[in-house]
Order: sequence, then structure tokens, then C-alpha cells
Amino acid sequence: MKQAASNQRWTQRPEGSNWGDFGADDQRGRLNFLTPEKVLQGISEVRAGLAFCLSLPLDYPGGNLLNQRRHPPQMHAVLRNGRPYYNYRWNVEQPGLTDVSSDEAVLLYSQYSTQWDSLAHVGSQFDADGDGVAEAVYYNGYRGGEHVMGPPQETVDGKLVVEPVCARALGIENMATTGVQGRGVLIDLHSRCGRERRAVSYDMLMRIMDDDDVEIEKGDMLCVHTGFAQMLLDMKKDPDPALLHSSCAVLDGHDSRLLRWIDDVGIAVLISDNHAVEARPQQFPQNYKGPALPLHEHCLFKLGIHLGELWYLTELAGWLRTNKRSRFLLTAPPLRLPGAVGSPVTPVATV
Repeated sequence: MKQAASNQRWTQRPEGSNWGDFGADDQRGRLNFLTPEKVLQGISEVRAGLAFCLSLPLDYPGGNLLNQRRHPPQMHAVLRNGRPYYNYRWNVEQPGLTDVSSDEAVLLYSQYSTQWDSLAHVGSQFDADGDGVAEAVYYNGYRGGEHVMGPPQETVDGKLVVEPVCARALGIENMATTGVQGRGVLIDLHSRCGRERRAVSYDMLMRIMDDDDVEIEKGDMLCVHTGFAQMLLDMKKDPDPALLHSSCAVLDGHDSRLLRWIDDVGIAVLISDNHAVEARPQQFPQNYKGPALPLHEHCLFKLGIHLGELWYLTELAGWLRTNKRSRFLLTAPPLRLPGAVGSPVTPVATV
């Protein structure tokens, strides 16, 4: 679909996208819906004064069976005067000092456990400049290799060009500076599906929402409880590979009506307690052309809707069900780490 050129990054935007609607250089997407009014709406849901931690321990799920490219955190002591700075006695530097202190360094995969996806996490090959050739682009037309920098892929004068791997645009820091606070709304798929693997369509989602009297309004932060994170906790960092990809509900990213609803209802973010919110296919039909993860493409690439994955929602879901509620105050800023395409997060729901 042709659009009036609003900047030098694109002259046409993907069908169904909102590129440019929040400004030519917008990097926040639907987080623009988290207005002061939405924060006040979230605060108005605090009645009991109870807070729920919505993060798994960051060394869960354990191992790398869930995603072979991601590994648990590794910690080691930093050095001070050539010694490990753990239980370090300061009197080795000056007799008489009584201080004992510890400090560590952490190697952390940003999307191993409870996490946010930044808008630089998933893009698409799309002809944004209308020249008939698809290029790697992300939300609002930001370019792979120009704004989202990967490992060096070329040489100059016979030498490899070394560039830092980072998102010069759409990095997670743009999310952090919003505060990510407002009204959360939870849909409890686990109460209907248990741990059965179900692809949840638009029709099924609407039935569950109607039965549970769940209402979602523009700017709400939608949380989907499937029970998957609780299953990981129950496995105690020794996950069963037979269950990881065959358990609990997932949203059906191939349901076009579900994708339209995500757009039309105006949610600010989409969160789930499972691995990818939607089903991750293990194989594709012959000659298939299109996204492997259509809901990711729809949310991150087209609409600027950040995705939260592997959140721990079971205790909150149980309390809300017992108290016949579905809304709460949600506070969930990521790490303010410039250039990162994802981030661990320790969200807090207050009811």
C-alpha cells in the first residue's frame, strides 16, 4: 500500500501496519497508548495492596532444551587486586579495616527467561522503498545493517569491519524510558485448557473472555495465562523435552481474525507465560512463503506491540479468579540497556 513519504526510510508500509502513525521517527509503537490516564486506571485497580512477582527465577527453565541458542546465566567474581572479590576482607589492603564485600559479573542471555522483546527483535524482508527489492526492515522502516547492527559481514582493504552488535534504533532502552506502567488485564486460558496443547483461535478467545467477563480497552496491557511457566517451575530446571513443545495453550498466529482483533482492540503490549506467545512450528508446508511467527511479525514488525514471554502468571491468575477480577496495576520496565534487542524483566502486579 503506497503512503506519502514521511521520511527517508520508507515510501510504502506493510499492509495493516501503523508505521508513521506515531511520528516519522517513533520507536515506542503502541507504548504511546500508556498515557497518564492509563496509569491512573491501573492505580485504581489497587484495592488489596498485594504485590505479585511475575518473573521466573532467571536461571529457569534450565539447560537449553527450550531454545538451543540460549543458555542459563553464568556468574563469577570480579577481581580486586588480583583476588576474587567475594567475601573479600579489606584488611588485606589496610590493617584494621573490618569490611567484607562481594561483587560479581554475569553473562546473561537477555531472552533466556522472563523477558521483553524489543521492536528490533523481529523484522521482515519487505520492499519499504518501493524499488521492487525486499530488504531487512523493522518497525517503522528502520533498517537491518543500518539501524540494527549485526556481526561484521564485509571487509575494507582486506580487513574485517568490526561493528558492535546493537540496535541503534528500536533498542530496549526506548521501552524502559516509558516506565511500562498501567492497567494489566489477564485472560486465563489455563482454566479451560489445562496443560493440553491447544491453538487458541479468535472464536475460542472470545468465548473465554465472555464467560469470564473480561473486558479489554485501548492501552491495556494484555497478559495470557497458559500454565506453561508453572510447568517449568515444577520441572525444577530439568525440563522434559517431550513436554516443552507439546503442552499448554498457545495463540493461533495464523488466525487472521485474531490478528485483526489484536490491532483493533488497541492493546499496548502482549504478554504470555509461554515460550513465544504463539506456536513455534517445527516444520513448514512445502513451498510455504511467509513468516515463521506471524503473530511476532504482526505485533513487533507491523504494529509496534512489544511481546513479553515466559512471565510467571499462575499465582496472580489464581488470586484474580478467586476474587472475580481480571484487572490490576502492572509495572514492568525492562533493563535500560542501550542497543539491546531484548531484556530480562521482573514485573510486578499490584491488586
